Amino acid sequence: MAIDFKKTQKALYQPGIKPSIIEVPEMVFVMVDGHGDPNTSEAYQSALEVLYGLAYAVKMSKNTDNQPEGYYDFVVPPLEGLWSTDTGVFESGITEKSEFRWTSMIRLPEFVTPEVFEAAKISLAKKKPNLDSFGARLEAFREGICAQVMHIGSYDSEPATILALKKFIADAGYRLDLSDTRRHHELYLNDPRKTSPDKLKTIIRYPIVE
Repeated sequence: MAIDFKKTQKALYQPGIKPSIIEVPEMVFVMVDGHGDPNTSEAYQSALEVLYGLAYAVKMSKNTDNQPEGYYDFVVPPLEGLWSTDTGVFESGITEKSEFRWTSMIRLPEFVTPEVFEAAKISLAKKKPNLDSFGARLEAFREGICAQVMHIGSYDSEPATILALKKFIADAGYRLDLSDTRRHHELYLNDPRKTSPDKLKTIIRYPIVE
């Protein structure tokens, strides 16, 4: 039975529509950095191909002669994104999306070492030689204490949910703790190509400090 983090760690992947506070532990991710409007950027689409390609290469390593030590089968987790802008500030309602700076990422199991990651890159290069995974990196990422909420609806309708989350943070006695490493964070639980905009589920997460 493949491990599904969305089911085994519900606090991380199934928050309510009312904001809550959570301690986010260190996890291993494959990440790709980029810049520009995700709706039109070829770099963004390429990054997603690389991320999913590498995640599935790790998953299917069970069928190779070099199965990683400690391997277990897993459901590939949802796509995530860390967001900022050219000015360093990510505010709700931004219309000039060409200014976005993003780190797109997918969680990987803890058995993925640098060696396992490099093997996944080699495997992906053999299957898709035209796909450049040079910019992909493996990183242990710990967010620490955060506030999060489930947003249901289109991405463009997020501002109202973000404002409610910020009010919750202030009312709870915390403040935002945004920096180069702690950024506006979104987790995408649906495929927008297959899901009606009004039914999209997006977790919005902000790092906070007392």
